[in-house]
Amino acid sequence: MSEAAYDPAAQRTMSDEEIAALPYRRGVGVMLLNAQNKVFVAQRLDMKTAAWQMPQGGIDPDEDPRQTAFREMKEEIGTDKARILAETDWISYDLPSDLVPKLWKGRYRGQTQKWFAMRFLGTDADIDINGQHPEFSDWCWADFEELPNLIVPFKRALYAQLLEEFRPLLLQPVED
Repeated sequence: MSEAAYDPAAQRTMSDEEIAALPYRRGVGVMLLNAQNKVFVAQRLDMKTAAWQMPQGGIDPDEDPRQTAFREMKEEIGTDKARILAETDWISYDLPSDLVPKLWKGRYRGQTQKWFAMRFLGTDADIDINGQHPEFSDWCWADFEELPNLIVPFKRALYAQLLEEFRPLLLQPVED
């Protein structure tokens, strides 16, 4: 989520009917796994409370989801040294109604995302969260079972669904 995407001072309110009529924003997410099958998570810069997440972002016009996943990684964490292991079908989630007017100028009710599990091929030194438009203040490798507890509450069901979908992969021994 870029700095311009979130406006915490937005005063507009929207009815449930107005929100229900909005489309979903198309995007991708990346579950980046290191050699120990730990998952990359980063603390959002624009949140005062703990709000860790995996890299994600919107799909640009004429861009396919795989291209977007690698572009978002490069923009958000400074590297795209990874290979795709698996991908999900499209998964949607709704924003809490009070956030809809504050995100993406109130144009979307939530997101529909394609998620990619990827193997990180670089080293920790390749990761740089202080890029041109930083979104994160800190990062770490987390156990995959911790993910739902690290994310903002409205995305917990999404992260739990990702864990179920990618669980066979997460439980496999790491191949060199």
